[in-house]
This record gives sequence, structure tokens and C-alpha cells, in this order.
Amino acid sequence: TIGFLRHAEIKHSRVAMAAFVGYCVQSNYHFPWAQTLAGAPHPAVSLGPEAQWDATPANAKWQILTVIGLLEIWDECGGGGSMPHYMRGRQPGKYPTFENFRNEVHFVLDLYDPFGLFKNMKDEQKERRLVMEINNGRLAMLGIFGFLSADKVEGSVPLLKGIAKQYDGDIMAPFSADFTLFGT
Repeated sequence: TIGFLRHAEIKHSRVAMAAFVGYCVQSNYHFPWAQTLAGAPHPAVSLGPEAQWDATPANAKWQILTVIGLLEIWDECGGGGSMPHYMRGRQPGKYPTFENFRNEVHFVLDLYDPFGLFKNMKDEQKERRLVMEINNGRLAMLGIFGFLSADKVEGSVPLLKGIAKQYDGDIMAPFSADFTLFGT
């Protein structure tokens, strides 16, 4: 249905916007505290974001991917049953609140409007902001792929010449090029 396609577009737009901002931040700043309990620092900004990801310990990568997976499950389950699935009538792009989780497990802020600042927003303003979000997301998709292309293939994005940091690894292999879940 069109609801599925719109929901997928909004979700991918949000991921692309987060990736674009994360890429820009990682390229220019790294956290001053230890990355691991052993005291290992975060990878230096002299590495590009892709090389920083490669330098991140495997357990940290699994933690990140697990949280992303749990957020995806929460969305697919409609927030513990508080909302219908987006294929069964929920507005595309509307992420469920964590109210059930807050009441049953422990306090956590919602992803959208955690402080309730926009709960009285008019419907026409919500629609206008959703269109802006989708357009910004489409631009972010182009932007993040531009950065990744410029880092992997020198000269592929002329505007990023001198900005992009060459990356010799495999962008599509999040753990390593020879990684397998089943081992061999």
C-alpha cells in the first residue's frame, strides 16, 4: 500500500538525516571520555568516519545494532500495542510513544517531542513540517551517499575534493570483509 511506501520513505529519511549529521560530527569531533570500560579512547578525527567505525570494538557495534533492532521492533509492534501497525491504519512516520515502556519497565523519553512542546500543534502545521522533513531527508540521502562516494572513489564528487578522507575498506561490510554469522 501507499502507507507502507510513505512510512519507508520517512523512516529512511530520518536515518539518512541522522547519518549525515553523525558523519559531519565524527569528521570534526570525538568524545573526550573513554569508549570502553578498559579505557580505550574513541578513534581520532584524523580517521574518516568509516575508518572510525572499523576501529570501534565489535561488542560496541553489536550494542548499537541491538538498540536499533529493538527500536525497530517497538515500531513494528505499535509501541507495545498502544498504536495500530502502519499497515493497519497508523499514520505513516508516526513513531509510537514509550508510554507503555515507561509505565511497565522504567522511565525513558519519547523519540519525538520528548518534552511535549508540540502536542498542541495544528494539523496543517504538522503536515507542512512532515513535507519539510521528507524533503530534508531526501537531501540527506543524497548528502550521505555523496560523502561515502567521495571517500571511497577519489574524485567522484568534485565538490568534496580536499574534504573527503580516503577510505580503503569495504563500506558495505559493517564488521569486516570476511565476517560471517555462521563461521567457516
